[in-house]
Amino acid sequence: MTFKVDFKVRDYECDLQGIVNNSVYFNYLEHARHEFLYAKGVDFAQLAKDKINLVVIRSEMDYKHSLIPGDEFYVAVEPVRISRLKFAFKQTVVRKRDEKVMLDALVTGTSVNEKGRPFLPPEIDNLFKTEI
Repeated sequence: MTFKVDFKVRDYECDLQGIVNNSVYFNYLEHARHEFLYAKGVDFAQLAKDKINLVVIRSEMDYKHSLIPGDEFYVAVEPVRISRLKFAFKQTVVRKRDEKVMLDALVTGTSVNEKGRPFLPPEIDNLFKTEI
């Protein structure tokens, strides 16, 4: 089952055109990824304290349609394995009222230790078993 996080567009997230500013989608996607990790028992803050940092190394977004103030939507999150040391999140922004896909994204990341070397702790490694 795909993990989902609910949102509602706030007025200040929109630009002069009256639509969600493209940069705001990065925030939606990041929040959904963090909620996914928390739901799976991974404490993002504790990893950082342990000097293990999850880092985004690539973001791909395909904007399909625009959200406007008051739109209720969700971000679906699906973890996928890229390679031994890289993982990704397939993410989709879907407007609730009509289930219309507003954005498709693939956010690729890795994890590095305190020396900046790639290292996937078991709790992260276990989340990403399927390959694209």
